[in-house]
Amino acid sequence: MISPAGRLRWPSARERFDALVIAAVSDLEALIASRWQDRLGLVDYAVEDAPVLPDDWEGPHVPLSALVRGSGTRPTRLVIFRRPIEHRADSRAELAALVHLVLIEQLAELLGTTPDGIDPRYERD
Repeated sequence: MISPAGRLRWPSARERFDALVIAAVSDLEALIASRWQDRLGLVDYAVEDAPVLPDDWEGPHVPLSALVRGSGTRPTRLVIFRRPIEHRADSRAELAALVHLVLIEQLAELLGTTPDGIDPRYERD
């Protein structure tokens, strides 16, 4: 990447993660376009650093994503949380696989199907 000053700069961790999400969304949209598009509707994909948890949160794990269903003219919003996902991956390949997995699981939830109904390559482990 080139900085505004015209110098070469490396992408930030956030930019690299965003690129992984964009690639995974593009891959999944190609898979589901013909089969699920009529039920999927408009989905806004977003990346946030971490979820905002209530003070009384007692869950054993920090969420990796959130799905906020749309209604009327408001689109569904699928949010991927960067930091919790990064903490669970030991390599860039694991990170890409985990992003893909989280997206598949959220899209399956949204469409009321199983993850392998979204992507036949799905494997939880």
